[in-house]
Amino acid sequence: MSRGIREHLPTLLVAVLASGFGVALLQVTGILTAVISGDDVTGSSATVAVMLMVVATSFIAIAVYVAAVTTANTVATVVAGRTRVIALLRLIGSSAAAQRAVIAREGLAVGAAGAVLGALIGTGAAWAIAEVCVAVGAIPAFHYGYLEPVLLVPMVAVVLTTWLAAWTGSRRVLAVRPAEALGNSAASSVDEVARRVGRTAVGVTLIALGALALAGGALIGLVHPGGVLIGVVGGILSFTGIVLVADRIMPRVLRAVGRTLGSTPPARLAAENAVRHPERATRMTIGLVVGVTLVTMFSVTMESYRQAMLEVMSTQERLEQSIGPVIDGTVAVFSALVGFSAVIAAVGLVNTLSISVLQRTREIGLLRALGFDRVQVRRMILAEAAALTVAATATGLVLGTVYGWLGAQSLLGGMTGEPRFVAPAVPWAVVAIIVGSAVLLTLAASVAPARRAVRISPVAALAVD
Repeated sequence: MSRGIREHLPTLLVAVLASGFGVALLQVTGILTAVISGDDVTGSSATVAVMLMVVATSFIAIAVYVAAVTTANTVATVVAGRTRVIALLRLIGSSAAAQRAVIAREGLAVGAAGAVLGALIGTGAAWAIAEVCVAVGAIPAFHYGYLEPVLLVPMVAVVLTTWLAAWTGSRRVLAVRPAEALGNSAASSVDEVARRVGRTAVGVTLIALGALALAGGALIGLVHPGGVLIGVVGGILSFTGIVLVADRIMPRVLRAVGRTLGSTPPARLAAENAVRHPERATRMTIGLVVGVTLVTMFSVTMESYRQAMLEVMSTQERLEQSIGPVIDGTVAVFSALVGFSAVIAAVGLVNTLSISVLQRTREIGLLRALGFDRVQVRRMILAEAAALTVAATATGLVLGTVYGWLGAQSLLGGMTGEPRFVAPAVPWAVVAIIVGSAVLLTLAASVAPARRAVRISPVAALAVD
């Protein structure tokens, strides 16, 4: 397998997962709409119909956003890893415009292939989940067509975001002069990140606007479930702002986590590596932050939804018997479905950590030459993966809980016809699963990079220009 194909496999995999995630969300939403609409009790409820439409619209927006953030992050990381190759091509006469066009075409091709394959996988996953739920009695039998035009939304989003990510991700690399681009690391330093005043200002502004929209959605939700749509806009704005200023936030979180790793040389170097290049550290953590935030947000929202619905139905026995299984089925389906985002995040972290190790070949070679043995190198990379995973998981849990509660409040605040406060329900079992998965991800993310690092001899590593 050629190097060109290998380096695009991570991007293709993320594009497949992102497209599959969006398509599966839409398919499952359509299935639940068919199930609930076909019920004699719930099908005639105008409130249920409105809430289903609102939820479906919200899922479309969230699926598209997750695809955009995750794909852009992965492509940017891959492009950053090709700095030396691009520099050499420019030195022998290739123009910056020509190289950017090549990268953009590659991104378009990878995005298109990933979107189609992901749509097939997402539809198959939705069909399988629905069939299992029908078989175990979680939902009744239903009639639903799986070929809907709306499925093109996440597919087109993945294609466009992969293409745009390839184009914009190459801008910083190609802006460097060829002679400068021959350096070993393309990551921005702390001082360079600190000079990005405009980006920080935009990020802070988006966070403020998003917070206002989230508050407005929660207030409107007291009288109409449509408030959740405003909340979705607020969530997208605020989280986009967080992504823009993540290179200011994540290094601070990583520094705090790094202090808990210990004082051994591998631990101290791992902590320093995690914060020395804020841009690189942010690329490695932001995907996992997105994944954990999404899983936590859905879990908190669905648990709050489940408890609120059961509370309302406690005095309506007929309604409880009719819709109770549907509620449980809904929670189960979406709990399984949002696992897609965790898989996307895991792939992103493994990919970016592996590329980071490749970009630091000389650094690792120098450590080996100064006396670090193979075990210490492995421990350093494991500690670095642990710091990245813990920081991203903690940040995602906090953000997801806040977003999940505000989403539940916006959607359910006026469910009974009177304004009510929806208490946040934290699914501790899901939190435990997330933490356990983070431990496994730390081990998985460090295996391949550590193996690659210890295979290179100190002399060979130091010979890399």
